[in-house]
Amino acid sequence: MNSFLPLGQRILPAVGLSVTALALVSCSVGPNYRRPDVATPPAFKRATPTEKEVPVLSNTWWTLFNDPELSSLVEKTLAANLNIQASIARVEEARAALGVARGDSFPTATLNPAMRRSHTSGGTTVVSDPVGSGGSTTGTTSGGTTVVTTGGSGRTTTVYSLPLNLNYEVDIWGRLRRQTEYYAETAQASEADLEFVRQTAVADLAQAYFSIRLYDTQESIYRNSLDLFHKQLDLSQTKFKAGLSLQTDVLQAQTQVNASAAQLVEVQRARAKQEHAIAILLGLAPEEFSLPPKPLSTKVPLVPAGLPATLLNRRPDVATAERRLAAANAQVGMAQADFYPSFSLTGSAGYQSSTRQNLTKWSNHVWSIGPSISLPIFEGGRLRGTLEERRAAYRELVANYRSAVLTAYRDVEDQLSDLHLLAEKARLLDATVASAREYSRLTELQYRQGITGYLQVIDANQTLLTNELSAAQAQNQRLVATVLLIKALGAGWGGLAQK
Repeated sequence: MNSFLPLGQRILPAVGLSVTALALVSCSVGPNYRRPDVATPPAFKRATPTEKEVPVLSNTWWTLFNDPELSSLVEKTLAANLNIQASIARVEEARAALGVARGDSFPTATLNPAMRRSHTSGGTTVVSDPVGSGGSTTGTTSGGTTVVTTGGSGRTTTVYSLPLNLNYEVDIWGRLRRQTEYYAETAQASEADLEFVRQTAVADLAQAYFSIRLYDTQESIYRNSLDLFHKQLDLSQTKFKAGLSLQTDVLQAQTQVNASAAQLVEVQRARAKQEHAIAILLGLAPEEFSLPPKPLSTKVPLVPAGLPATLLNRRPDVATAERRLAAANAQVGMAQADFYPSFSLTGSAGYQSSTRQNLTKWSNHVWSIGPSISLPIFEGGRLRGTLEERRAAYRELVANYRSAVLTAYRDVEDQLSDLHLLAEKARLLDATVASAREYSRLTELQYRQGITGYLQVIDANQTLLTNELSAAQAQNQRLVATVLLIKALGAGWGGLAQK
């Protein structure tokens, strides 16, 4: 009978019976999680009837702008952004921690083969034997300690052992279940946070891209203006040489040329910084990325906001806050379970012999099994302090969750307000640009005819330049507000998988 099977047939049913009996009376102490109540408005204040429709957003929402270059940059960002990669690693870390926590709920079995050789000097040698008596000994105490008594020149003994140790913590009060619940909620929080990091990276990329296109438009406006200002400078010089104007007209024209050239340099400087920002979002060094110039021509898509009641399930940052709250709730249960006694079942089975050849003979088998209990008697206030700490942490996260919900409502309202007002601003600026362009044309014509002075030409030129720049800025602001509205609505995220 050189097998572990007979031992397993004796011990494992006993373990299983004890576990089953204790599991029947087990429960999970501590509060079960319930989402805190948060006031939900019936509709967004700034939403029109069309905007109250359910938003149809996919997880590729950037295609709404119909810009292939933007779509290509977004795909590269999702694949190479370092913040996203770090967040993915955090998700994997949280899932691994959940696996460890689940493992704590199962019995552990370890096989510990050992060979112990000892020599006595003629007195008495006491050798500890945790698994029972076996091999050559002269006496065994009731506690399982082997006493070898020798005389004369001493004696050398060898003991071979092959024990299989079993241990199982019976989760009567649900501490391990609350622990698993904590890590499960933490893992889900990290998954929602990953989606938020993705949304932030894509939204930052889109904003930087539209800003670059704005700078390209502004550069084009400045260059067109500089062409006009150079022509006016040539005209003022010609009139001055002919005695038809003052030298101050030439100086004013030269000043306008230089000021516009300096503003053009400032636009180029700002564009370079945005290009560097996009490179970082793509996981590249700034010198590895460049974007060819192209004026801003993207149309602003219409994005319905839907109703506030559906917002909470679409926002990953709100989901992250709630899952962290649920994890804190599980920690309260873990702290409460520490006040109760813990029960464990331990067992050991194997063989022990003084010779290797006879190690697995049935006559050399040893085994032991028994429950153990650990009851907290005095902890100096540690358990109470831990429980109060966990409860306070839970209350903090309740406030954080409610704040995240209110922030979500505010984000949508902010962008709806911006889109409505910026649309009106853009309409007025388009009309203003048309008027300023005509004003500039007529003023230059009057200056050529000697009807007006050059100061009025400068005023007309500056008015046109300012309004053209403002119109381009308003278009960029509308695009950015649309991106931020999409992000505020959850950017097509489908929510966490139901557990």
